[in-house]
Amino acid sequence: MTQTLNRRRWAAAFAAPLALAVLAGCATTGGAPAASPEDDKAALLKRATAYWELVRVNDKVGSWPYEVASKDQSMTIEGYIKRGGISYDAVEVRSVRSIDGDTAVVDVWMRYGIPMLRIKSQEAVAQDQWRRMDGVWHHVLRRRTADAGDNS
Repeated sequence: MTQTLNRRRWAAAFAAPLALAVLAGCATTGGAPAASPEDDKAALLKRATAYWELVRVNDKVGSWPYEVASKDQSMTIEGYIKRGGISYDAVEVRSVRSIDGDTAVVDVWMRYGIPMLRIKSQEAVAQDQWRRMDGVWHHVLRRRTADAGDNS
């Protein structure tokens, strides 16, 4: 019994200062450490890669939650599903071009086709727009080709 009390005293003597140090650290950082630029970039790359894989396999229901439009109600999921015309054979998220506050640009290489126009195996590197909303990166849909003259 004496051994058990000694262990408890030792644990209490060791654990109390450690717990105070941890709590003090949380209090000075608001409970969570600020994300470093590298962590922010890694989170964006991970999310962009997941999004583009869903797009590549034509999983519009799966890719919908990644879209800014799903959060700001500028489009319905039905309207999103009706968009299309491009099929992607391969997609590779290559790099984060820039992060400026809550907006970012990601370079995405793609090999695609437009079946309605019988166009196959085209390649391009797109500068893909992303926006952070509530701490999570979301894809910004490009306007349709008919609206291409309006670059906003």
